[in-house]
Amino acid sequence: MTHVIDLRSDTVSKPSEEMRKVMAGAEVGDDVFGDDPTVNRLEAMAAERLGKEAAVYVPSGTMANLLGLLVNTRPGDEVLLGDQSHIFNYEGAGSARIANVQAHALRNREDGTLDPAEVRAAIRDPNIHTPKDALLCIETTHNRCGGAALPVEAIDELAGIAHDSGLRVHLDGARIFNAEVALGVPAARLAREADTVSFCLSKGLGAPVGSLLCGERDVVAAARRFRKMLGGGMRQAGVLAAAGIYALEQNVARLSEDHTNAKRLADGLRRYPAFAPNDPQTNIVIVDIVEGTLEGWLAAFQQAGVLAVGFGPQRMRMVTHINITSAGIDEALDRIERLVGVTAA
Repeated sequence: MTHVIDLRSDTVSKPSEEMRKVMAGAEVGDDVFGDDPTVNRLEAMAAERLGKEAAVYVPSGTMANLLGLLVNTRPGDEVLLGDQSHIFNYEGAGSARIANVQAHALRNREDGTLDPAEVRAAIRDPNIHTPKDALLCIETTHNRCGGAALPVEAIDELAGIAHDSGLRVHLDGARIFNAEVALGVPAARLAREADTVSFCLSKGLGAPVGSLLCGERDVVAAARRFRKMLGGGMRQAGVLAAAGIYALEQNVARLSEDHTNAKRLADGLRRYPAFAPNDPQTNIVIVDIVEGTLEGWLAAFQQAGVLAVGFGPQRMRMVTHINITSAGIDEALDRIERLVGVTAA
């Protein structure tokens, strides 16, 4: 049977044997009561790494972002965010259904940023007829913009515009450590001007589950209450938190390998007229299908043991991660070459 090379997402990564060992040996308590020492250590570590006062551990990035909305807004408020953002496109409309806020989507530029002028223009003057703008959401790295790592200057400028108008700022930093490695800028500096920031352990960092929301101490306390309301209290969660600690200690610097492999994959695909990949800055390769159909190529890739996902009309996404080596990328490209039926130049 052909070994499957799974490039659908970095969320498919599996914990290493070393990570499993620290999970098995984790000291645990009851996190809802606040006495799981491993969870407490992870939260303290996360807050320090992001330069915030406190953090709360949650099951998923979607929950972390939803908590970011809940603690920074009131029902009926308006949230400004990108039209390509994860919160707007992939989180089940929790902003509307649970946070009860109105989403005002602004155009994301190709580099994942928002146009400062458009953000300024979108902030409403106080008026009884209009919603109150309460929050600006920014995303880095930006998933739908090809894993773009937003420059710290861009984040600072957008946050400054929001704060000057009385809005708070939430940074969806699901892959913020990919941005840290790609830009050579510490995650705490990238998140400095954000009031709250979320990040995932289960993507490039290779943990099996979990995300964190970081921010001011009283804001995180409010988020912890909302976590309970949403069913996110996980009791003896130290078994999972231990994987997060290991990931933060061992798996950040190695993200550069994923970035190199993504470039290797994109450069290989670019040799074929059927594919027009982006030039990835981090670990996400977006491929426009120039010849053939998306469905046809996805099916052919799957038959060859290479998994990708559709990412819009005539577009697919491939994501490198901790379980994909450079040899795995070469093998994937060899299989794709046989599919395409041409000899690489």
